[in-house]
Amino acid sequence: MDLDASREVVTLIGSKEGIAHIPLAFINPGDIALVASPGYPVYHIGTGFAGGESYFMDLLKENSFLPDLEAISTETAQKAKMMFINYPNNPTGAVATKEFFESVVGFAREYNVIVCHDAAYSEMAFDGYRPLSFLEVEEARSVGIEFHSLSKTYNMTGWRIGFAVGCADVISALGQMKSNIDSGVFQAVQIAGITALEGDQACVEDMRQTYAERRDILVGGLRSMGLSVEKPRATFYLWVEVPQGHTSAGFASLLLTEAGIVTTPGNGFGAAGEGYVRMALTVDRERIRETVERIKGIGL
Repeated sequence: MDLDASREVVTLIGSKEGIAHIPLAFINPGDIALVASPGYPVYHIGTGFAGGESYFMDLLKENSFLPDLEAISTETAQKAKMMFINYPNNPTGAVATKEFFESVVGFAREYNVIVCHDAAYSEMAFDGYRPLSFLEVEEARSVGIEFHSLSKTYNMTGWRIGFAVGCADVISALGQMKSNIDSGVFQAVQIAGITALEGDQACVEDMRQTYAERRDILVGGLRSMGLSVEKPRATFYLWVEVPQGHTSAGFASLLLTEAGIVTTPGNGFGAAGEGYVRMALTVDRERIRETVERIKGIGL
């Protein structure tokens, strides 16, 4: 899609910074932000810093880890100022359909809610799947914006550069807020970002292949032990159901103390994450194979 660089784009010091600050532009004390649970904690934390309240939209397996918008009461929807969604999703690895995004646009237009779509993992997809941009949906640009981070796509985590695009009024408000908080991204880092975006993208394809190989090794190994895990179509995370009789924190502790493996308990991302742990595909294939063998040694 085409964007007006002067009105519909703002540079961020990493997408996390923009996500944390945008509630300050729109949330007043007592206002509600609709936040996914489990979800990236900054959506809730940024809302709280602005004096707002988070209404948690549970992401459940039976709903393909998409929020049930119909479960939100009219009273809550009328108080809501913002909605944070994130697909491909951290921590579940779920992806969104065009129909879901269309329902989000319809909901946002009905209740005058600003949609903030965190698309940090949009380029990290496998097996020929291409994640949809929220802004590809008709009228999405009238209700929301999309965040992206070069940290994930180009492994530029420490460089701290990202951007938000979309609705000009929302972008303007975020830009005004930032102008009173920071002085922008160091120009050399911006030039590096331009170089990355305008390159041939071979490095991105190599990254996809690397993560797909790691995913297949770990998914296969976990399933061979009887653990329940979906093979994600995107992101570098696995959302693993804990064995019967374990809690998220208890299973994460067991893996740490008995196998020396660090995972994140699902309830750390919100109450609806209970019953899962998140595993990240951020170590090489040999270490992942070693992980599988260490878990087998526990004798689940």
